[in-house]
Amino acid sequence: MNKSKRILVAPLNWGLGHATRCIPIINALLSEGFTPVIASDGDALNLLKKEFPGLEFHELPSYKIKYAKNGKNFKIKLLWDSPKMLKAIQKEKKQTKKLVKEFNIDGIISDNRLGVCYKKVPSVFITHQLNVLTGNTTWMTTKLHQNIIKKFDECWVPDTKKQPNLSGKLGHLKNTKLKIKYLGPLSRFTKTDTPKKYDLMVLLSGPEPQRSMLEEKIFDELIGYPDDVLFVKGIIEDEQKISSLRGNTIIYNYMSSKALERAINESKYILCRSGYTTIMDLAKLEKKAFFIPTPGQFEQEYLAQRLDKKGIAPTCNQEDFTLELLKKIKSYKGLKKIKAEIDYSTLFAVFSKVKENSDPTSTTLST
Repeated sequence: MNKSKRILVAPLNWGLGHATRCIPIINALLSEGFTPVIASDGDALNLLKKEFPGLEFHELPSYKIKYAKNGKNFKIKLLWDSPKMLKAIQKEKKQTKKLVKEFNIDGIISDNRLGVCYKKVPSVFITHQLNVLTGNTTWMTTKLHQNIIKKFDECWVPDTKKQPNLSGKLGHLKNTKLKIKYLGPLSRFTKTDTPKKYDLMVLLSGPEPQRSMLEEKIFDELIGYPDDVLFVKGIIEDEQKISSLRGNTIIYNYMSSKALERAINESKYILCRSGYTTIMDLAKLEKKAFFIPTPGQFEQEYLAQRLDKKGIAPTCNQEDFTLELLKKIKSYKGLKKIKAEIDYSTLFAVFSKVKENSDPTSTTLST
């Protein structure tokens, strides 16, 4: 009777990673006979509309978080913006309750949207950050985050429980009462053995103004690069298009999943941010990469440094990047696929539970 079960899938709009790692989840829901209903805002919502034009979409309140121009001020800027964020979360809670009641939602999958939870339907939270790194305030941000996770029926971590894993201390706790399920790494991509078309692929994403600042710096460094380069800006627009051609560099505004999968497979090296979803994708495709963390984002800095120490991929600070540093990629091992099969039938069993305090819906009446 899954066909009548409508599952709200709500990724955070903070870069594109939360939306793109929901793509395999949405595809699995469709395969298992559920009806996904998508809710988000901004670029995350626009991207999923392009990937799943036949699905139902709803807009959620924006958290309106912007990065500081100086990475050292990131935490201060986040604290400054926290009242706006808390206000958005409260609006999000009300909107979620309204969506559940008006559109017969039977379950919720929230990817880091803190207010997308409703006690009357099974609710799941996706995160790779059981520990939230913020420097000397890590203990506080971690406790706050875990208190939010407790409100959900389950927490799905897109990583393996044991070694080898990709998230390190971010996604692993020594002792916890949280109801955690490890999915294994999530990726929308499939590796193919294909001839290499590009020597370097630059793959950008993430919040402004840091995305544009890195774009400008890399453009300046690429002048005179001897081999073919594919540059994907990560700017979601109405159409995928080649925005310009500079020497031997082809520039795209963004790429659809299929085009991006092909392009990454056709590229020898990848230059990008060290966002967790990007790392999962590149591990699935077994690529060699160079990572530039978003300034001030402790999570990305930790992930990049962890991979560097393991001899998997080199990294440097944004302000220190030069083209010469890319030569270091050759002496690193590169990312490797971590084998982990997801049993979606068992995973989605959480949505078969009827909660004691739930209101009767069309689904519960028909089962």
